[in-house]
Amino acid sequence: MTLDLDTFLAIVAMAVATVLTRMAGLLVIRFVAIGPQQKRALEAIPPAVLMAVIAPTALATGPAETLATVATALAAMRLPLLAAVAIGVFVVAVARALIGA
Repeated sequence: MTLDLDTFLAIVAMAVATVLTRMAGLLVIRFVAIGPQQKRALEAIPPAVLMAVIAPTALATGPAETLATVATALAAMRLPLLAAVAIGVFVVAVARALIGA
């Protein structure tokens, strides 16, 4: 596999943009007062991003993935993100073993 200069520069540019975006967010948040409503909205972002990433693939593949998606969504409402992901992985593994998919 070869990596040409254009591809390499695109990857570096995306990495720099990602780092600058994160740093800007940390800098801006120092000067903004966050109320309880905004705090709840910010806390809802990680589960929403998780569902936006996995839902299209999970719901278009099979019953094991759909079941795991539902389990992950329910877990993400109450548990930390890592725990919700772990539950989703466990459910899809068990469902695939039982269903044979």
